[in-house]
Amino acid sequence: MNGPANLPPRATHTGPDEVLRRLDLAVAHKLDGLLHGEYQGLVPGHGSELGETRGYSPGDDVRRIDWNVTARMQAPHVRDTIADRELETWALVDLGPSMDFGTAYCEKRDMAVSAAAAVGFLTNRTGNRFGVVLARPDGSEVVPARGGRQHLMASLHRLVVSPRLDSGTVDLGAAMQRLGAVARRRGLVTVVSDLLTDPDQWTQPLRRLAARHETIVVEVIDPRELSLPDVGVLRVVDPATGRTRDVPTASKKLRQRYEGAAAEQRRRTAAAIRSAGADHLVLRTDRDWLLDVVRFVVSRRERVHARRAGWGAR
Repeated sequence: MNGPANLPPRATHTGPDEVLRRLDLAVAHKLDGLLHGEYQGLVPGHGSELGETRGYSPGDDVRRIDWNVTARMQAPHVRDTIADRELETWALVDLGPSMDFGTAYCEKRDMAVSAAAAVGFLTNRTGNRFGVVLARPDGSEVVPARGGRQHLMASLHRLVVSPRLDSGTVDLGAAMQRLGAVARRRGLVTVVSDLLTDPDQWTQPLRRLAARHETIVVEVIDPRELSLPDVGVLRVVDPATGRTRDVPTASKKLRQRYEGAAAEQRRRTAAAIRSAGADHLVLRTDRDWLLDVVRFVVSRRERVHARRAGWGAR
C-alpha cells in the first residue's frame, strides 16, 4: 500500500535532531515560495496599530466597529488596523496519552509536532518570536517566546523529547488559559490537539484567545477514531485511565453506532471552534499533512483577498 507523498518523521524511529532536520527540509522545500512576504501570507491578520475607517460590510468583525465614527456618520463603520512588523507566535501542543496513538502512517503526536514545527519555521523566517506551551496531564510547561532560529530549534526539541505518560487527561481549557496569561502581545496562536474532550471544557478559553489573537486550531485525527474495522474481538485501552475493554467489532450495529457517535463528536468540535472565531485545520495520520497545510493556507488567503476586493469595490 502506497502512503502519502509527505509523511511526518516519527520520533520513535529516529532521534530528535533528525526529526527536526527532516521537518525543516520538508517545510523549506514544499512550502517555500507559497508564503512570500510578511507573516500575513500564512495567516492574514490584524495588527495593533489603528488605520483608516470604512463602512461596515457583512462578515466584518463587530468588535472592530468604531462607535465614535458610527455615531457621527449615522451608519456602522469599522476601523482597519495596520499589521505589526513583528509577530509573536505561540503553539499550544497537546501531549496527552491519547496523542501517542496511530494506526496509519504515524502517531498523532508525530503529526502534532509536524504542525507546530511548520508554523514555527514559516513564521520564524522574518525574525518573529516563537513560544510553546506543552500541555500534559500533570500540567503545562511554558517555553517563553523569543526570536532567532536557535531558540526555535530548542523549543521544538523540547517538544520532540517531551516524556510520554501512560495515563491521564490534558486539561485543554486550563492550558489555553495559561497561554492567554503569557501571550500578552497580539499575535498568532496555534492549538494542536486531538480534541477528544468535551468542547464545553475548552470553548470559552478558546473564544478568549481568538478575541485577542489570530487563532488556528489544528485537530489531529486517526482513522480508527472515526470507524472500527471488522476484526472480531478487539481489545482497546482507555489512555486516560489505562482501563481495557473487549469490543466485538463483528457486530455491524455496534460499528454503526461507533461511527455515528464519532461523527457527532467531530460535528460538535467543528461547531465549537467555529463559534469561538478560530480557524480549523484537520490533519489525519493517513493523509499527506503538507498537502493539507497548503490547502488550508491557500484557502484562507483566497478568502481574505476576496473580502478585501469586496471592500475596494465599495
